[in-house]
Amino acid sequence: MKKLIRLFSFAGPWAHLLIIATVALFVITAVNLAAPEITRRIIAIMEGGDLDNSIDAIITLAMVLLGLFALRALCHFFNNYLSHVASWNMVNRMRCIVYDHLQKLSMSYYHDKQTGQLMSRVINDTGTFENLIAHALPEILTSILTIIGVLVILFTINPILALFICIPIPFLALTSTLVRKMRKNFKRGQEKIAELNALLQDNFSGIKEIQVFNKQEDESRKVRDKSSQHISALIRALFFTGILHPTVAFVSTLGTIIVLIAGPVIALKSGLNISDVVAFLLYLNLFYTPIASLTRIVEDAQHGIVGTERIFEILDTEPEITDCPGAKPVGRLSGQIEFKNVSFSYQDGTQVLREISFEAKAGRMVALVGPTGVGKTTISGLIARFYDPTAGAILMDGIDIRDMTLESLRNQLSFVMQDVFLFNGTIAENIAYGTSNATREQIKDAAAIACVDEFINSLPDGYETMIGERGVRLSGGQKQRLSIARSVLRNSPVLLLDEATSAVDTETEREIQNAIGKIIGHRTIIVIAHRLSTIKKADLIIAMEDGKIAESGTHDELLEKNGVYAALCQNQSLG
Repeated sequence: MKKLIRLFSFAGPWAHLLIIATVALFVITAVNLAAPEITRRIIAIMEGGDLDNSIDAIITLAMVLLGLFALRALCHFFNNYLSHVASWNMVNRMRCIVYDHLQKLSMSYYHDKQTGQLMSRVINDTGTFENLIAHALPEILTSILTIIGVLVILFTINPILALFICIPIPFLALTSTLVRKMRKNFKRGQEKIAELNALLQDNFSGIKEIQVFNKQEDESRKVRDKSSQHISALIRALFFTGILHPTVAFVSTLGTIIVLIAGPVIALKSGLNISDVVAFLLYLNLFYTPIASLTRIVEDAQHGIVGTERIFEILDTEPEITDCPGAKPVGRLSGQIEFKNVSFSYQDGTQVLREISFEAKAGRMVALVGPTGVGKTTISGLIARFYDPTAGAILMDGIDIRDMTLESLRNQLSFVMQDVFLFNGTIAENIAYGTSNATREQIKDAAAIACVDEFINSLPDGYETMIGERGVRLSGGQKQRLSIARSVLRNSPVLLLDEATSAVDTETEREIQNAIGKIIGHRTIIVIAHRLSTIKKADLIIAMEDGKIAESGTHDELLEKNGVYAALCQNQSLG
């Protein structure tokens, strides 16, 4: 119940629609309860025998009944339409809220999450709210109001006979166990469809690898297994549903049988007239119909309740990296970076960095080299506060980066990653992604610096060429040069290059080095490189080993030391 109340707290802009829909629901229930009573009065008039003098009263009551049915039809429209308008708008709002929250969560949250699972929560789980709000909950409310209203009227007509119809009700309470098992399996079903979505998303993204390695049959088997697990969970839920429906129907039938046996005896002894008996039977049907339908409605509601639980699991997850208390926005900085005894460990206790200290002066180029896994990329992640150090501090222009707002800190940075991500849009849109209101001339200038303008101009649509999802139509080198152009256009004080030339040929690498040379002195450049030829001109080279700084200096100084860096150069035949 708390989760449902919390869900409806998001209905603010459409609360008035839900209120109108609820009022319409009350009117519908009132008409349903009033109709048998009007029928009873018409029959009572007919029982009087003087039809000639009573015809006007009968016509009047019939017209009242017709008016009530017309009102009920109108209220059905308001209830159905307005509840759907409110529910679908709530679905839209919740999808946006969940997506916005996911964007705020720290990188550590995504380490064990699959994209397809998150997509399923944003799309599928929020989609269940429509059925919950527009169908299940209104029908539950109507059923409860009808049952209560009918009981009150039946006790008014004949209290003893009304007690008999209540005999089966305690047996219906026993079905709650089946409802819990339904809910458990429906939740499992939604988890399995999320896993299937995740698998499909991975497979579609990696379709080239699947075909190259002839893994079609293996992946098909995985998809069949995940799909079967989803269906098995639903079938098990439907098994309990299959038991629940006939059980409720049978118990409801027992109530009718009891009334049919006890009714005539009580009617004879208490002197019930025909109109009261007819009204009683009409109300009896009105009583058991919502009881029987409640099981179906509860089944529908389970999907929405499970979806609500899964959505609030995300919304209740707090980002690990947030603006610290007292953090302030900063304007454009010079880009001087200093690491002071920085150590970092992941949550599982794996230590990646140990007491790292160095200074990258503004406008200078600092290179991080060393074998894979020594923490080079982690350093760039710490500068951007994707993570916080477990010890030590990182300063930018003498300010602890934790004392800056995240937004203003990241405004100081541009990234060129080893694994370039491009969006499904035009080349111009991708270059301008990190910059607001960039002109076409600025975009072209950035492309020229990144040595990619000649390639772009050779395309039929030039800068308006659609590059496909993740830049699938481009080579690795072309994607990296577009990423460099994006960072050049952003014009931030600090440029982080993580293996930026790893996927380009020697000639293009030389062009990119020349491009980087054009901005040296204007930005602080942190380069992570395995190709040591790209960092020979760096102002400071830091050679790392086992999460520590093994040695640092210029290219020539480190060669003279004949240590870790010299060994790396020797392996690459670089002198």
